[in-house]
Amino acid sequence: MWRSQCMATDNVPPPLGSIENPVKFKDQDFRTLLEECLKSGELFSDPTFPAEQKSIGLPEQDPKDPEKDMKWQRPKEISDNAVFVEGTTGTTDICQGQLGNCWLLAALSCLTMHPKLFAKVVPPGQNMSKPYAGIYHFRFWQYGEWVEVVVDDRLPVREGRLLFSYSRTRNEFWSALVEKAYAKLIGSYGSLKGGNISEGMEDFTGGIAYSVDITSRTPRVLWRSLTVALSRGSLLSCFIQVYAYQDIGKVTGDGLIKGHAYAITDTDKVTNASDDILLLKLRNPWGFVEYNGPWSDKGKEWDSIEKAEKERIELKKREDGEFWINAEDFCRLFDIVELCSLRPDSLDETKTPVSPSAPVPQATWTISEHEGLWVTGSSAGGSRKYNRTFWKNPQFQLVLREEDLKEEEDDDDEGENDEDGEVETAAMTEKQKKRAKQCTVLVELLQKDCRQSNKVNFRYIAFHIYKVPAELQDVCLTRNFFMKNRPVGRSGKYKAQRGVWRKLHLDPGNFIIVASTYRPNQPGEFFIRIFSKTGNTLGTQDFTCSSGYLPVMATPVSPEDQRRVQRTFEEDAGPDDKLNAKELMKLLNSVLEKDYHLPLETCRQLIFAENTKGQSRLSHTQAESLLSSVRNLQSLFFEFDEDSSGTMSPYELSAALEAAGMQCDGKVVQLLTERFASGELHMPFNSFVSCFTRLRKLFALYDSETSEAVKGRGINAWLLQFLTL
Repeated sequence: MWRSQCMATDNVPPPLGSIENPVKFKDQDFRTLLEECLKSGELFSDPTFPAEQKSIGLPEQDPKDPEKDMKWQRPKEISDNAVFVEGTTGTTDICQGQLGNCWLLAALSCLTMHPKLFAKVVPPGQNMSKPYAGIYHFRFWQYGEWVEVVVDDRLPVREGRLLFSYSRTRNEFWSALVEKAYAKLIGSYGSLKGGNISEGMEDFTGGIAYSVDITSRTPRVLWRSLTVALSRGSLLSCFIQVYAYQDIGKVTGDGLIKGHAYAITDTDKVTNASDDILLLKLRNPWGFVEYNGPWSDKGKEWDSIEKAEKERIELKKREDGEFWINAEDFCRLFDIVELCSLRPDSLDETKTPVSPSAPVPQATWTISEHEGLWVTGSSAGGSRKYNRTFWKNPQFQLVLREEDLKEEEDDDDEGENDEDGEVETAAMTEKQKKRAKQCTVLVELLQKDCRQSNKVNFRYIAFHIYKVPAELQDVCLTRNFFMKNRPVGRSGKYKAQRGVWRKLHLDPGNFIIVASTYRPNQPGEFFIRIFSKTGNTLGTQDFTCSSGYLPVMATPVSPEDQRRVQRTFEEDAGPDDKLNAKELMKLLNSVLEKDYHLPLETCRQLIFAENTKGQSRLSHTQAESLLSSVRNLQSLFFEFDEDSSGTMSPYELSAALEAAGMQCDGKVVQLLTERFASGELHMPFNSFVSCFTRLRKLFALYDSETSEAVKGRGINAWLLQFLTL
């Protein structure tokens, strides 16, 4: 399914999936449900995410004390002065409960720093005052679409306190309800346990999430990069990497938690004895346990800073999870920064603003999007290491038509700026001259639905980009092409995370993007999108099925087979001098190896595929032709059954059909496998014969078709329609 980003006009309603017209999750319309509840006077109870253990999605605890049983209660049952938002939203509104979802809450903390983005996720105007109906709605980005999720306000509680996310003030409930809505979207609260901060960032903004190794930058360069990112509306987070499970959650001597997600909410600098101290503001989603080193809330370094400066940066010396840290200590103590940029401009590190609030010029980008499938045995071909099947992966055609406009040139390569931001002029000038003739594109691949129950199951994924010569445009690129050509761009190493991306500079022309998992036959859905500064088109590399099977299969009948057919007719043919299905089965199996004998039903299919004028009997000439064809099919089967399993995988089937003169696209091969392998991954010889016979007949019928409507839909649609019958 292809999508292209577009804007609504005064006369045209906003497209489905836009922030103005989000997809209704579970087909629940907030306004309709709200009106029904107000009219009936009953509080909303969500039947699609019930107040039951299955919505929790975690093993049920069995406390000895009944008072400690988990209950579901509404905010007004938990707190007498319950409110949706108390005053304004802020980073300290969010505290982590008994669920390992700091990644999500850190992303939510970042979101509160951007009111316009926050309003996209949490629509304004919601409260807990009259008229109150116990129903709320939130919006999340999901693979190219904004989705509206409706929830009731029944929340899991133990001993009078919220079990999961809560507000520091204890009477504010917006963060707990956002968490519930996201849990409903993913499947359960348990599905939120453990994750990558970038996931939450992307789903709250629709932006591009990526990671930065802190050791790849000097403290000054990193601080400048993060300042630029914040000024462009990016969401930032960081964590200390752990290499042993038992280290997760351990508190260091500096008061930092290993393997824990912190939100980066601001950068600033203060002057201390004529030196500029570069600072970053972080927040622990727990709402407590803070950094205790230099420039922390308790740091003596603040004593030498003027009161006006401390007020300007809003220094608050209290245990609220929020603290300042200088850039040098940040780079020494943390390992990874995760960013989510709303547009590719935010990935550039040039033109550093004076402060995070200063505006930065932004270029115009267009977006193309597509959804795809990796199907076991069909389109899940694995990495380039598996060269026999790599070419079967989904292929997307990318057409870049124009060079970047000169005023939009940028340079975003990591590590090319020195500590003072200077650039090696000669080398950069040459690179900029080359890029002036190229197109800037950013490609992102996201795998879908990897959160199941209480575990995360990410496949190792990557993409490769190939330049396509003019003579091979609009045709399926086969194994031969990929064996002879190297990619001109790639996402990098295969990674077990939801998304991978890469910003590239490519010459104008035609390209193919191949999305793959590392190992073959790993099924799944994915989403791919391209940002470009110029016009581009993105679509699946579908090609028209074709057949030249007649010259391939019309092998002359050998003298030996002529005698065998003659003898069969003399001994078995009926009064009309023709063979029925049983007699044909006896003839064919007399030349086939025992393990490859054909059953009666396959022989019936062979007869009806011939021009028998509706009769289930074959003439002498037809029998000779079929015997020769079946022999050829057996030879093909042996040749392309590369693992000698006695069966044929979809990859082997595709190659065998092509050798027989039939070129079929991925959808047709997938349907052939489903239809003739009876749901199994591999196809035995008799099914291969049935498959070939049916396909040959459909090609012939299409060729004889005179309807313009049928011809207009094309052979691919014809095959897909009749292969299901």
